[in-house]
Amino acid sequence: MKILIVAATRAELSGLCTAFNLPEGNFIPTPKFDLLITGVGMTATAFALGRHLSPHYELVVNLGIAGCYDQTIPLGSILNVTSDEFSELGAEDRDEFLPIDLLGFGRSSYSAANELKTPGFLALQQVNGITVNKVHGNKTSIEAIIKRLNPVTESMEGAAVFYCCAQTETPCLQVRSISNYVEERNREAWKIGLAVKNLNEWAIEFLTTS
Repeated sequence: MKILIVAATRAELSGLCTAFNLPEGNFIPTPKFDLLITGVGMTATAFALGRHLSPHYELVVNLGIAGCYDQTIPLGSILNVTSDEFSELGAEDRDEFLPIDLLGFGRSSYSAANELKTPGFLALQQVNGITVNKVHGNKTSIEAIIKRLNPVTESMEGAAVFYCCAQTETPCLQVRSISNYVEERNREAWKIGLAVKNLNEWAIEFLTTS
Protein backbone atom coordinates (compact mmCIF):
# COMPACT_ATOMS: atom_id res chain seq x y z
CA MET A 1 0.00 0.00 0.00
CA LYS A 2 1.50 3.32 -1.09
CA ILE A 3 0.99 5.96 1.60
CA LEU A 4 1.36 9.74 1.46
CA ILE A 5 2.34 11.17 4.83
CA VAL A 6 1.32 14.82 5.16
CA ALA A 7 2.58 17.20 7.84
CA ALA A 8 2.77 20.95 8.17
CA THR A 9 6.37 21.03 9.41
CA ARG A 10 9.35 18.69 9.38
CA ALA A 11 9.89 19.38 13.09
CA GLU A 12 6.65 17.54 13.90
CA LEU A 13 8.05 14.40 12.24
CA SER A 14 11.70 14.77 13.22
CA GLY A 15 11.87 11.32 14.81
CA LEU A 16 10.29 9.66 11.79
CA CYS A 17 12.74 11.41 9.47
CA THR A 18 15.65 10.20 11.56
CA ALA A 19 14.32 6.64 11.85
CA PHE A 20 13.91 6.31 8.08
CA ASN A 21 17.02 8.38 7.27
CA LEU A 22 15.03 10.81 5.14
CA PRO A 23 16.89 13.65 3.38
CA GLU A 24 15.92 17.31 3.62
CA GLY A 25 13.15 18.52 1.36
CA ASN A 26 9.44 19.21 1.21
CA PHE A 27 8.59 16.13 -0.87
CA ILE A 28 10.53 12.97 -0.14
CA PRO A 29 9.64 9.72 -1.97
CA THR A 30 10.52 6.33 -0.52
CA PRO A 31 9.58 2.80 -1.67
CA LYS A 32 6.86 2.36 0.99
CA PHE A 33 5.64 5.90 1.62
CA ASP A 34 6.18 9.47 0.49
CA LEU A 35 6.50 12.42 2.85
CA LEU A 36 4.96 15.79 2.03
CA ILE A 37 5.77 18.83 4.16
CA THR A 38 3.15 21.41 3.26
CA GLY A 39 3.85 24.43 5.42
CA VAL A 40 1.49 25.77 8.06
CA GLY A 41 -2.15 26.53 7.35
CA MET A 42 -4.99 25.55 5.06
CA THR A 43 -3.79 27.43 1.99
CA ALA A 44 -0.28 25.94 2.03
CA THR A 45 -1.70 22.48 2.68
CA ALA A 46 -4.22 22.62 -0.17
CA PHE A 47 -1.59 23.96 -2.58
CA ALA A 48 0.91 21.25 -1.70
CA LEU A 49 -1.66 18.49 -2.03
CA GLY A 50 -2.82 19.98 -5.32
CA ARG A 51 0.69 19.45 -6.62
CA HIS A 52 1.38 16.00 -5.18
CA LEU A 53 -1.86 14.11 -4.48
CA SER A 54 -2.36 11.52 -7.22
CA PRO A 55 -4.37 8.32 -7.81
CA HIS A 56 -1.44 6.00 -7.05
CA TYR A 57 -1.71 6.80 -3.32
CA GLU A 58 -3.92 4.30 -1.54
CA LEU A 59 -3.95 6.25 1.72
CA VAL A 60 -3.19 9.79 2.91
CA VAL A 61 -2.11 10.15 6.55
CA ASN A 62 -2.16 13.63 8.08
CA LEU A 63 0.11 13.77 11.14
CA GLY A 64 0.76 16.65 13.49
CA ILE A 65 0.38 18.18 16.92
CA ALA A 66 -2.80 19.93 18.00
CA GLY A 67 -4.52 21.85 20.73
CA CYS A 68 -7.23 20.17 22.78
CA TYR A 69 -10.43 21.55 24.28
CA ASP A 70 -11.00 18.54 26.55
CA GLN A 71 -8.74 18.86 29.57
CA THR A 72 -9.54 15.33 30.72
CA ILE A 73 -7.38 14.11 27.81
CA PRO A 74 -3.72 14.07 28.95
CA LEU A 75 -1.17 16.13 27.05
CA GLY A 76 0.82 13.90 24.73
CA SER A 77 -2.22 11.73 23.91
CA ILE A 78 -2.54 10.40 20.36
CA LEU A 79 -6.00 10.91 18.88
CA ASN A 80 -7.79 9.78 15.73
CA VAL A 81 -9.57 12.85 14.31
CA THR A 82 -12.44 11.30 12.37
CA SER A 83 -14.24 14.52 11.44
CA ASP A 84 -12.92 18.04 10.95
CA GLU A 85 -14.55 21.36 10.19
CA PHE A 86 -13.55 24.68 8.63
CA SER A 87 -14.85 26.56 11.64
CA GLU A 88 -14.41 30.07 10.21
CA LEU A 89 -15.80 29.45 6.72
CA GLY A 90 -19.02 31.41 6.51
CA ALA A 91 -20.45 34.79 7.48
CA GLU A 92 -21.34 36.75 10.58
CA ASP A 93 -24.94 37.87 10.99
CA ARG A 94 -24.70 40.16 13.99
CA ASP A 95 -24.06 37.76 16.90
CA GLU A 96 -24.82 34.64 14.85
CA PHE A 97 -22.38 32.69 12.66
CA LEU A 98 -23.68 31.30 9.38
CA PRO A 99 -21.59 28.37 8.08
CA ILE A 100 -20.97 28.04 4.37
CA ASP A 101 -23.43 25.12 4.30
CA LEU A 102 -26.26 27.41 5.39
CA LEU A 103 -25.21 30.03 2.85
CA GLY A 104 -25.51 27.42 0.09
CA PHE A 105 -21.91 27.64 -1.13
CA GLY A 106 -20.46 24.30 -0.07
CA ARG A 107 -19.58 22.18 2.96
CA SER A 108 -17.66 23.07 6.08
CA SER A 109 -17.34 19.60 7.62
CA TYR A 110 -15.44 16.58 6.25
CA SER A 111 -14.75 13.11 7.58
CA ALA A 112 -11.93 10.60 7.39
CA ALA A 113 -12.56 7.75 4.96
CA ASN A 114 -10.56 4.56 5.37
CA GLU A 115 -10.90 0.87 6.10
CA LEU A 116 -7.83 0.41 8.28
CA LYS A 117 -7.97 -2.44 10.78
CA THR A 118 -4.50 -2.27 12.31
CA PRO A 119 -4.59 -2.63 16.13
CA GLY A 120 -2.48 0.49 16.73
CA PHE A 121 -4.92 2.59 14.73
CA LEU A 122 -8.13 1.06 16.04
CA ALA A 123 -6.96 1.61 19.62
CA LEU A 124 -6.87 5.39 19.20
CA GLN A 125 -9.65 7.49 20.71
CA GLN A 126 -11.88 8.95 17.99
CA VAL A 127 -12.61 12.68 18.23
CA ASN A 128 -13.92 15.61 16.20
CA GLY A 129 -11.77 18.61 15.34
CA ILE A 130 -11.84 22.08 13.86
CA THR A 131 -9.40 23.75 11.49
CA VAL A 132 -8.66 27.42 11.98
CA ASN A 133 -6.65 30.29 10.54
CA LYS A 134 -6.28 31.85 13.99
CA VAL A 135 -5.72 29.51 16.93
CA HIS A 136 -7.91 30.30 19.90
CA GLY A 137 -6.37 32.06 22.89
CA ASN A 138 -9.17 34.30 24.10
CA LYS A 139 -11.66 33.18 26.74
CA THR A 140 -14.67 34.68 24.98
CA SER A 141 -13.92 33.17 21.57
CA ILE A 142 -13.08 29.81 23.15
CA GLU A 143 -16.44 29.71 24.94
CA ALA A 144 -18.20 30.67 21.69
CA ILE A 145 -16.60 27.92 19.59
CA ILE A 146 -17.27 25.31 22.26
CA LYS A 147 -20.93 26.36 22.33
CA ARG A 148 -21.21 26.30 18.54
CA LEU A 149 -19.20 23.21 17.54
CA ASN A 150 -17.92 21.57 20.75
CA PRO A 151 -14.64 20.39 19.16
CA VAL A 152 -12.02 18.23 20.84
CA THR A 153 -8.99 19.20 18.75
CA GLU A 154 -7.84 22.30 16.90
CA SER A 155 -5.33 22.43 14.05
CA MET A 156 -4.55 24.67 11.09
CA GLU A 157 -4.52 21.96 8.37
CA GLY A 158 -6.72 18.95 9.11
CA ALA A 159 -9.93 19.87 7.31
CA ALA A 160 -7.93 20.96 4.25
CA VAL A 161 -6.43 17.47 3.99
CA PHE A 162 -9.86 15.87 4.34
CA TYR A 163 -11.26 18.25 1.72
CA CYS A 164 -8.56 17.39 -0.85
CA CYS A 165 -8.99 13.67 -0.23
CA ALA A 166 -12.77 13.95 -0.57
CA GLN A 167 -12.38 15.64 -3.96
CA THR A 168 -10.12 12.84 -5.21
CA GLU A 169 -11.90 10.00 -3.35
CA THR A 170 -8.64 9.07 -1.64
CA PRO A 171 -8.79 7.16 1.66
CA CYS A 172 -7.42 9.29 4.48
CA LEU A 173 -6.93 9.60 8.19
CA GLN A 174 -5.73 12.26 10.62
CA VAL A 175 -3.74 11.46 13.73
CA ARG A 176 -2.89 14.25 16.16
CA SER A 177 -0.80 14.37 19.32
CA ILE A 178 -1.96 16.86 21.94
CA SER A 179 0.64 19.51 22.73
CA ASN A 180 -1.51 21.97 24.68
CA TYR A 181 -4.96 22.76 25.91
CA VAL A 182 -6.96 25.45 24.13
CA GLU A 183 -7.06 28.21 26.71
CA GLU A 184 -5.75 31.72 27.19
CA ARG A 185 -2.26 31.54 25.69
CA ASN A 186 0.15 29.94 28.17
CA ARG A 187 3.30 28.64 26.49
CA GLU A 188 4.79 27.50 29.79
CA ALA A 189 2.10 24.83 30.05
CA TRP A 190 2.67 23.42 26.55
CA LYS A 191 4.22 19.96 26.12
CA ILE A 192 5.37 20.15 22.49
CA GLY A 193 8.38 17.90 23.04
CA LEU A 194 6.24 15.16 24.58
CA ALA A 195 3.62 15.47 21.85
CA VAL A 196 6.20 15.22 19.07
CA LYS A 197 7.92 12.25 20.73
CA ASN A 198 4.67 10.31 21.13
CA LEU A 199 3.48 11.18 17.62
CA ASN A 200 6.71 9.98 16.03
CA GLU A 201 6.76 6.75 18.01
CA TRP A 202 3.21 6.02 16.85
CA ALA A 203 3.99 6.95 13.24
CA ILE A 204 7.13 4.80 13.07
CA GLU A 205 5.23 1.82 14.46
CA PHE A 206 2.36 2.43 12.03
CA LEU A 207 4.62 2.62 8.98
CA THR A 208 6.65 -0.37 10.09
CA THR A 209 3.65 -2.65 10.58
CA SER A 210 1.22 -1.44 7.91
